Amino acid sequence: MTKPVLVLKFGTASITKPTGELNEPVMVDIARQVAALTPHYRIVLVSSGAVGAGKSFIRNYQGDITQRKAAAAVGNLLLLNIYSRFFGVYGVRIAQSLCERHHFAHRDQFLQLKQTYDELWANDIIPIANENDVVSSRELKFSDNDELATLLAVGFGAQALLLCTSVGGLLDNNGQIIRHVPTLDESVFRVVRTDKSSLGLGGMSSKLTFAKLATRLGVPVVIFGLNEPDGIQKAVEGHIGTRFDAQPAGLSARNRWLGSGSLAVGQLQVDAGAVRALQRRSSLLAVGVAQVRGEFEAGEVVEILDPEGQVVAVAKARLSSEVLIQNLQQQNVEAAHANDIVLL
Repeated sequence: MTKPVLVLKFGTASITKPTGELNEPVMVDIARQVAALTPHYRIVLVSSGAVGAGKSFIRNYQGDITQRKAAAAVGNLLLLNIYSRFFGVYGVRIAQSLCERHHFAHRDQFLQLKQTYDELWANDIIPIANENDVVSSRELKFSDNDELATLLAVGFGAQALLLCTSVGGLLDNNGQIIRHVPTLDESVFRVVRTDKSSLGLGGMSSKLTFAKLATRLGVPVVIFGLNEPDGIQKAVEGHIGTRFDAQPAGLSARNRWLGSGSLAVGQLQVDAGAVRALQRRSSLLAVGVAQVRGEFEAGEVVEILDPEGQVVAVAKARLSSEVLIQNLQQQNVEAAHANDIVLL
């Protein structure tokens, strides 16, 4: 029987010291705990820290985009060598997986990524994923590694997504960890502090944003910390951190990919009637589209916005933006077929 997939994400603040230097004792413990999980799961480790590890080698480092790319080029080597050494103690081999946004935007490239991971897992090798910062452009970057981890978890149908944070979970207004969130709605976002780590790109708002996407697409999420002994195992078991329940999804692998990993190149703002039709799992008709934003071709992915501007779905456009604009008032013209729409 195939082992379930488990995606673990460790941010810069979790595995580095305040100076940016890699925190080797923490990484030793991560290797020990993750190695203990390998008999039971196909594991993906998403690890930040490359830029933090490499920035001390860049003279007069100011953190601009070119310097970050150079720091990542140095830091990735350091990061993987250390992981390899620590996992090797437990007889576990690792592989580097540098990902870019387009690997998830095009289904054929995503399937190639999945096939590679399947081969690694078949050989008892853990892929350690990170953004390919050396070449990723500003426009096509992941917002942070929380997004990368979410795309992997949803795309692979993971049993769980675990996001490590320095604060140990989602904190309430009294600074106490909220243990269980059945439904991730706007009331949850209102308890979030707006600060973030000086080393990392993301914060709790980022984690909640992608936890919301993952749970809506059927993957439970745990936000946890490493400040307890065997914290990773306890987080897997749901004993520490904040657990976010998955919502019933029942999506095919293709629609999970469409809902999570596709690179939207345009937007369609629709009227209230169209929103109701989408909720009934109907196709989107051109007559229900109030505004077309961006330029796209037939077959490319677009976001669907409600009258208030909230994203309610993603879809593969049946028509190009140019043709759709010409047919906005036409009856029975499909802007997107029901089979190509994923509600969010």
